[in-house]
Amino acid sequence: MADMFNSIQWCNADGPMAEQSAEVIRTLLQHGHEAYWVGGCVRDEYMGRRVSDMDITTSALPEVTCSIFPKVIPTGIKHGTVTVLMGEQAFEVTTYRVESGYEDHRHPTEVSFVREVKEDLRRRDFTMNAMARGIDGTWVDPFDGRADIDKGLIRCVGDARLRFREDALRMVRCIRFASVFGFSIAPHTWRGILSERDTIGWIALERIRSEFEKIIAGPSPLRGLEMFVRSGLHARMKVPFPYTGHDKDTIAAIDKIEPEQSWIRWSLLFLACGITAQEAERLLRSWTFSNRQREAIVKLLKLHESYMHLPGDREAHSKIEWIRLVLALGAEAAQSWLHMQKVLKETGAGSISWDRIQQLEHWQRELQIRSLKDLAITGSELLEALDKPRGPWLGELLGQLLEKTAAGNINNDKESLIDEAKRVVIHNEGI
Repeated sequence: MADMFNSIQWCNADGPMAEQSAEVIRTLLQHGHEAYWVGGCVRDEYMGRRVSDMDITTSALPEVTCSIFPKVIPTGIKHGTVTVLMGEQAFEVTTYRVESGYEDHRHPTEVSFVREVKEDLRRRDFTMNAMARGIDGTWVDPFDGRADIDKGLIRCVGDARLRFREDALRMVRCIRFASVFGFSIAPHTWRGILSERDTIGWIALERIRSEFEKIIAGPSPLRGLEMFVRSGLHARMKVPFPYTGHDKDTIAAIDKIEPEQSWIRWSLLFLACGITAQEAERLLRSWTFSNRQREAIVKLLKLHESYMHLPGDREAHSKIEWIRLVLALGAEAAQSWLHMQKVLKETGAGSISWDRIQQLEHWQRELQIRSLKDLAITGSELLEALDKPRGPWLGELLGQLLEKTAAGNINNDKESLIDEAKRVVIHNEGI
């Protein structure tokens, strides 16, 4: 090394993270070992993308790394990985290694430590991830990762079929990188996907879902979806995506939704493919989506289906019909649905007029309350005021009071709510 004490300047990494990772490398060098930044952080810095974490590869054996640093976590010591705690940061430090025996097309059964960093880089998935950088700025790029980045190309290291046979998830990662970075996939790498795509059935759904979420939240989700379907991977997962075609105008709306609103993007995907809320819920459960994500998507789809199936002219539905939907499925779902309708209108897939969307938005803004907890009276207080025994009627009555208060037809104060409750009971309006 030219200088083990002065680190290169990172332009796209958090300052403290870059400095503390450099300190880890300095320490390893001072103890007579090789050490480099490796993988994603090197790639992202070269591409001018934000560096979110910084991994290190070293010639030091894992037990030696543990002996050098005072604070370590033996994260995957059997496979050579130790997490080194330095200041407020944590860094994965992995010994140069080669792997073999991928019986489940995901995890190696045998790991051997090696002495050369180039041998370690040879086992990695794509050329852009098989690069290392020394503290003095030295590049270790034996497979021309920088040249491939400059060409906008995703290319496997060595034999693509072997790389995908070792870890079938790499096929989905390949498509994810191409989609998110806007890169092309090298012909031999694409042929490798087509040859090994049946092995995707070995991969846990949560792993695939994690990669696919990044595609949906990326800058070009439609491109990723198209490649995923063209590859045939969608039909070979443990729980296949039941793709039989899509409405081009509906699916085109996905790119017009902000990446942060991924639940709307997912909803549009299901709508475009003709997948119902009920079927989407089953799929999302199988694909191990979080409860929060699943509920947001399913509520949005249910609201869409409910509104579209209201009897009569959808341009003439009453305010109370809209309010019932909002109260049943939530104001957040309603807000997302209205935004979705605007985007669908822009792509030519919307069947609701601009005037109607604006009317629904106006009613949405006028909502006085949005749930039972916002009512100025409780069920127990109603029982006492009406002097009636508890029964199913109470829930029905509270629902009526909620609708009328939300619509602004009665005031949200205890006296007004009791008066209305008595009137409803006297006239037996469904109670």
